[in-house]
Amino acid sequence: MTNLTYHAYQVGAPKQAAELVTLTEADLPEGDLTVRVTHSSLNYKDGLAMTGKPGVVRTFPLTCGIDLSGTVVEAGGGFAGGDEVVLTGANLSETRPGGFSGYQRIEAGSVVKAPMRLGTWGAMAVGTAGLTAMLCILRLRAAGIEPGSGPVLVTGATGGVGSFAVGALSRLGYEVHASTGKEAEEPYLKDLGATEVIPRDSLSAETSALGKQRWIGCIDSVGGATLANVLSQVKYSGAVAACGLAGGLGLPATVMPFILRNVSLLGVDSVNASPELRREAWAELDHLFSADDLRAVAVDAGWEQLPELSHKILTGTIRGRVVVDITGMAN
Repeated sequence: MTNLTYHAYQVGAPKQAAELVTLTEADLPEGDLTVRVTHSSLNYKDGLAMTGKPGVVRTFPLTCGIDLSGTVVEAGGGFAGGDEVVLTGANLSETRPGGFSGYQRIEAGSVVKAPMRLGTWGAMAVGTAGLTAMLCILRLRAAGIEPGSGPVLVTGATGGVGSFAVGALSRLGYEVHASTGKEAEEPYLKDLGATEVIPRDSLSAETSALGKQRWIGCIDSVGGATLANVLSQVKYSGAVAACGLAGGLGLPATVMPFILRNVSLLGVDSVNASPELRREAWAELDHLFSADDLRAVAVDAGWEQLPELSHKILTGTIRGRVVVDITGMAN
């Protein structure tokens, strides 16, 4: 890899938008294996990082992109040259250089081989969003929420996590209700498997301590008043898997659902998920979906579109998932 040069989107300083830069092998961080990145994806956190918003990038300069897939070019960490691999989260674009880069050197501890049916493209159509959705499902299942036990709500249902949650729950046999603020997306959500679509406004009003019991479970990527409303309407011994905060950091709720209805609030983090849990979640995803299946929820984009798309994802004008072709960034 002598004389290696490649392109990357890098944030140079706090509150600055990412810029396209040319890097060399000397710019690669320490790590177990070097990967020629073929695909990445666009997540809400990527939009924040790329546009210079606070809360994601914590060291500078740093390459953006919380997900990557590609081919090992320098072996290590139990992986061989030529292996196709996937890495999501694991502090990429936070404290370690990320996937919006032609090459990357990464720590092997959170790396998995690309799933057989999904491949590197399909793995990025899933990405952090789909992995998070599956981790939520695994937590709900561990809490006793099984198909047939009652309807499960998905909030933020047209987003990346939400779209995967609706599709995966439906394929697993759950009755799925989907909440969205986009009335025109009802056909999309029903195609994914939702049996009922609920207006977002009905879950964003002032919260009552307890409401009518409606759902046995929920996957929530919104937080704020929406999560508080959901908690007040979960059935006895139900559970909510919370994984996002698009609707705000606060939680204007009471303890009533927890102490009168035995409701559980389960936090879900995908950034630092253990290798064993990652492998379990990816195996489930590879069983449920093929790359062809994901064409319904994912669109392709070139790396040069990332600045524009980063603004769009922050305004909620992107549906489902964006798979980014990174191959052109490697010279």
